[in-house]
Amino acid sequence: MGLSTVITSGKGGVGKSTVSVGLGRALAQRGRRVLLIDCDAGLRSLDRMTGTEENLVFDISDVVYGRCAPAEAIYPCADADGLFLLPAPSSGENMIRPGVMRKLVPLLKRYYDHVLLDSPAGVGGGFRSAACAADRALIVCSPDPVCVRGANAVGGLLKKLSVEDQRLIINRFNGEFFDETGVYGDLDGVIDAAGIRLFGVVPEDFSLAASFLKGKRAKESSKGMMALCRIAGRLEGEMIPIPALL
Repeated sequence: MGLSTVITSGKGGVGKSTVSVGLGRALAQRGRRVLLIDCDAGLRSLDRMTGTEENLVFDISDVVYGRCAPAEAIYPCADADGLFLLPAPSSGENMIRPGVMRKLVPLLKRYYDHVLLDSPAGVGGGFRSAACAADRALIVCSPDPVCVRGANAVGGLLKKLSVEDQRLIINRFNGEFFDETGVYGDLDGVIDAAGIRLFGVVPEDFSLAASFLKGKRAKESSKGMMALCRIAGRLEGEMIPIPALL
């Protein structure tokens, strides 16, 4: 039986889906079977980012409504052996309800080492559907006060949904910009304001985002991908230190 992890954020535009795809690829590189579930009905993006866009016929709503078998709606991702995608519906009207996700995700966990649920930004119905089926949560934020406040709010809502195992990923970190902003003295200030234990820091890496937007594999030597590989190791219980960035 695999583990399900919801990857969420309080605010859009923090690179949450980039983290989801990067972690999926990093875990697959470790020889794991990984399923990405796009939970953003109507605004799906993971099909584009995983190179499966042209192959889609069915999505998660087709599985739920009995229009296809689960295997028919799960697609192998480009350039990533062991990584698969269950896409979101193209229409927001077909959002999957929390009660259905609670039944579906445990069934899928039987066949994968990791199920990564890419939650839509915000705290609406899509967020609740993704979170209710999760064993643990990774909360993504950039180190600015608006995103950090959102991360703190999401952490509280996750606890109400009984997702107690929460970790923080600071994404798109740029030391020069962080110092220039001067809102927090150091990353400890970000962690304290979010109220969530730090799990990893991903530096600003335009090449990483650009690769995924083209549905391609990112360079393993890129700063962002190296950080995501370290986070993947921590997800599997390895004691990997977080490099000092400030």
